[in-house]
Amino acid sequence: MSDKTILVIGTYDTKDDELAFLADVIREQGGNVVTMDVSVLGDPSSPTDYSKHDVAQEGGSSIEAAIASGDENKAMQIMAAGAGLLTARLYASGKFDGMVVLGGTMGTDLALDVCLALPLGVPKYIVSTVSFSPLIPAERLAADTQMILWAGGLYGLNSVCKASLSQAGGAVLGAARAVVAPDRKKPLIGMTSLGKSALRYMVTLKPALEERGFEVAVFHATGMGGRAFESLAAQGAFACVFDFCTQELGNHIHGSNISAGAGRLTHAGLNGTPQLVAPGCYDLVDIVGWQPVPEKWADHPKHTHNRLLTSIVMNHEERKEIAQAHSAQLATAAGPIALLLPKDGLGEWDRIGADLHDAEGLAVFLAELKDTLPDGVAVHEVAGHINDEIFAATALKIFDGWCAEGLVSA
Repeated sequence: MSDKTILVIGTYDTKDDELAFLADVIREQGGNVVTMDVSVLGDPSSPTDYSKHDVAQEGGSSIEAAIASGDENKAMQIMAAGAGLLTARLYASGKFDGMVVLGGTMGTDLALDVCLALPLGVPKYIVSTVSFSPLIPAERLAADTQMILWAGGLYGLNSVCKASLSQAGGAVLGAARAVVAPDRKKPLIGMTSLGKSALRYMVTLKPALEERGFEVAVFHATGMGGRAFESLAAQGAFACVFDFCTQELGNHIHGSNISAGAGRLTHAGLNGTPQLVAPGCYDLVDIVGWQPVPEKWADHPKHTHNRLLTSIVMNHEERKEIAQAHSAQLATAAGPIALLLPKDGLGEWDRIGADLHDAEGLAVFLAELKDTLPDGVAVHEVAGHINDEIFAATALKIFDGWCAEGLVSA
């Protein structure tokens, strides 16, 4: 008997053999398969569980309309919209446990939308000829998408592409069997941070919040971590957020690839989720360490974190711009905000006596931030550094007050 069901999605008119092989791998390992065709022009050799007509109709359109568009991009977007909606509905009704999509650039474009339609924790795999390619922007990736390169798979089955397809089949079925779904028994707190070399408040805050009956998830604010944080915040997953590393906002403004998107520092507020905020590492712009430093940063101080990541230190005018951006994002919030501003620095490398310490730059940033903040943001100035115990203690005091007032429930 099959224990888990995998949804297999692809263009069955052109990749029938490959998709059938993938499905057979899953079945041979004891899994069950549900199939979805996202073709436009042709038909599969055998009917799929969900036809291309079902997909187009789910998105409020039709195959006839897709063909009539006369444009392959428009046609595939019709199918992507329908596939995302249909996949989400099927998962909500318990029709499958994990999903795998097979494609080239067209199928991958669709696959990215389908993955975003599913909640965090649902196994979602993309087998693609462009996996890990710079063609795929970070903002299109669901937080827990898994990808495998479909090597040698552009046209027809062979021993090379079978290796990729068989791994993908085993991986998605194994993930569906092994996944531990998020536990909603305890209210969840979302916290942002960097590694302990730069920010360390989570070491104190996580156990203290767990003692109060909350679960704590700490997100690494290096682009994809911030995207995952914002995605869950948009879903209303958090009882409260401790958003103490907002550095990705500066990355986005300055065009870094290490970005959590234009919506960073907004989704919790738009949902009315209570927010404790501190602009941790606000003064740094992260860039890809193995690429040449862009000319605009040539005269800026730098911190080489490792071979993957280099941090550029912003000048005073750039810090004012980042302060204004924080205020603009916070202005969209519908819930309570407590903004914590440590007077001695917002990252270990800018602590008094450290290499990147800039007291004047910090003062410029804090002054601009306080001058531009929207009404309703409660400012809490902290007589210490963000990594000092007084910062964590202040955050807990505010949080406990919100709990007492009923703004946050355990």
